Amino acid sequence: MDTRNTCYTAFKIVGAFNPDDVSEMLELIPDRSLKIGDLRRDGTEYDFALWEIGKCTEYDVNVENQMRKSIEALKDKTEVLNRIREEFGASFYLEIVPTIYVDDINPCLAPSLDVIDFCHETRTQIDIDMYLCS
Repeated sequence: MDTRNTCYTAFKIVGAFNPDDVSEMLELIPDRSLKIGDLRRDGTEYDFALWEIGKCTEYDVNVENQMRKSIEALKDKTEVLNRIREEFGASFYLEIVPTIYVDDINPCLAPSLDVIDFCHETRTQIDIDMYLCS
């Protein structure tokens, strides 16, 4: 069955840090990063740093599969993530952004226990920004 629904997920680190330091500590290259002072499209400056990895746009009605893909590269790095959180005062987010059409099949947004365990272990907040379309 075709669906118009979409969803993306990603893991984000936000705070006052140098994204290059986070990349070095995790030994990973982010999908996207921003430094404090980088310019937005409107010319204003970011007042926070961002380090993002695992952006998954392959929609799955079981969104937990997308969540797993987003944290896959980080599952064995919980100690390093916790050091980053403590050293830089950073916040972690597992971002879930579904766009749902009312007359389509509703996605399952329930995280699996392994995703919940990872989020608990690293103090990662689950952030769901849902868009509904008629």
